[in-house]
Amino acid sequence: MTRDEILEAAAQIFSHKGFHAASMQDIAQAVNLQKASLYYHVSSKQEILLDLLDRALDLLIERMQSVMSQPLPADHKLRLAIRTYMDVIMENRDLASVLLLEHRSLEPELHDRHIPRRDRFEKLWRDLIQEGLDQGVFCCCEPTQTARALLGVMNWTITWYSPNGQLTPEEIANQYVDLFLRGLLAR
Repeated sequence: MTRDEILEAAAQIFSHKGFHAASMQDIAQAVNLQKASLYYHVSSKQEILLDLLDRALDLLIERMQSVMSQPLPADHKLRLAIRTYMDVIMENRDLASVLLLEHRSLEPELHDRHIPRRDRFEKLWRDLIQEGLDQGVFCCCEPTQTARALLGVMNWTITWYSPNGQLTPEEIANQYVDLFLRGLLAR
C-alpha cells in the first residue's frame, strides 16, 4: 500500500461523503488496511486533507504555468487556461471536489499553511488578466476581482457537471471563454 493509493482513496471518500462525514476507518477499509496500519502512512485525517489540497493546487499550478509560458497574446492564453483548468478539474473530479468544497475543513494551523499555495495559484490568473490589460486586449477595473469571478464560475462547475450531460468539458470551457471575452451584450 502506498501513500498515493491512500490519498486517492481518501479523495474519493471525501468527495462523496464530505470531509466531516468520512472517517479514518472508511479510508482504511477502502485500501484494505486495518485502521491502526493506516496511521503508519498518515498521522491524521487533517494531514490527508492538506496533502490532497496541496496535490490539487500543485497540479493546477503546473498546468497554469505551462499556459503562462506560451508565447501567445493574453486572450489566446486565457482561452487555453480556461480549457486547461476545466480539463484538469474534470479529469480529477474527486481531487478537485476536495479542493473546492472541503478546504474550509482545515484546522487553522493547516489552513495557514494552505493559503500561500492557493494564493500562488490565484496570482497566476491575476497575472494573466493583468497581461491582457497591459497588452490592451482586456478591459476591466480590477484584475483581482476579474480573476476571482472567472475562477468562481469555473469552480462551481464541479457541483453540476455530469459526464452524461449534454456538454463536454471542452464545450463548457468554450462557453466560459466566450462569456468572459465577449460578454453578454450583442454586438
